[in-house]
Amino acid sequence: MSFYIYILRCADGTYYTGHTDDLDQRIAQHQSGAFKGYTSDRLPVELMFSENFQTRLEALDRERQIKDWSRKKKEALFRGDWTAISKASQSSRPRVSTTLDARSNPTEMTETSSPSPVIVLVRPQLGENIGKAARAMLNFGLTEMRLVAPRDGWPNPSAGPAASGADIVLERAQVFDSVADAVADCPHVYATTVRKRGVTKPVVTPEAAANEMRQASGRSAILFGPERSGLETDDVAIARAILTVPINPEFGSLNLAQAVILVAYEWSKGEALASPTMVELDPPAPQFELDGMIGQLETMLDSAGYFFPPDRVPATKRTLRTLLTKPGWNSQEVRTLRGILSSLANPRQR
Repeated sequence: MSFYIYILRCADGTYYTGHTDDLDQRIAQHQSGAFKGYTSDRLPVELMFSENFQTRLEALDRERQIKDWSRKKKEALFRGDWTAISKASQSSRPRVSTTLDARSNPTEMTETSSPSPVIVLVRPQLGENIGKAARAMLNFGLTEMRLVAPRDGWPNPSAGPAASGADIVLERAQVFDSVADAVADCPHVYATTVRKRGVTKPVVTPEAAANEMRQASGRSAILFGPERSGLETDDVAIARAILTVPINPEFGSLNLAQAVILVAYEWSKGEALASPTMVELDPPAPQFELDGMIGQLETMLDSAGYFFPPDRVPATKRTLRTLLTKPGWNSQEVRTLRGILSSLANPRQR
């Protein structure tokens, strides 16, 4: 089953972005006015762009992203003009935090700190996968991507939409003819693979590699192979070590973005990236408040004839108390639930 996002141009020149699992039917509904709301008041409408995804979550994520795009950027998307999309992103979106931007971060390249590793995609096949890898990188503070002989050339118009806003990574991406050229300035090179390649190299996990890269002097590079086959033996031979993860021996298949995000996450553990704000929870309600709530509920249930048969009443009440004491209710939650019970016991006249 496929899920779609789409953009319609309305009669007043505005754009409408939506998602569906049946594109033809939904567009017909918009065009006939059967889909009530924004577009039904702005007929006729014209389909300008659509994109399909394997899951609804991916489609919803893409829809949320495109809705925030400027008119100029959407129209560049219609034309497939990746250069214009990049320019529109720069002019309409605040720059990435300086912790993610080597050009404006004076501490990144000092002698006392190790520079962030370079992500090298070797003979990548699909622009979409390059974009997804860029998105994975930027989530964890990596911005330098190098491409070795991308199959469909570079730049690739399919990469931008898949990057979901990680434009800075794509804008800086460099293209090389060979792996050796791509890592010429990197004394520490890691080759990612889950299969033996007939070469004898130290084998490390992403966590161990991240620790080594932080302590090393000079640049580090991490090689990722083509989507279908991975790195070749000659590619691995260039590396100083093999980077791999413990994986199900019956199914050792990671896609490119998944592999990148595993490595990038381990690197990020030593970086000062943003974390969700910690919010202190309210303390649990005192016992007398909880007892009052339980007593109120028992009274209501007794009046409703819930406790039956009589010989099961003690056990039923124990079960009810166990249920209500598990969550660790705070005072506000207890008051809220008691308010609900009071409303049920004494419904307002409508």
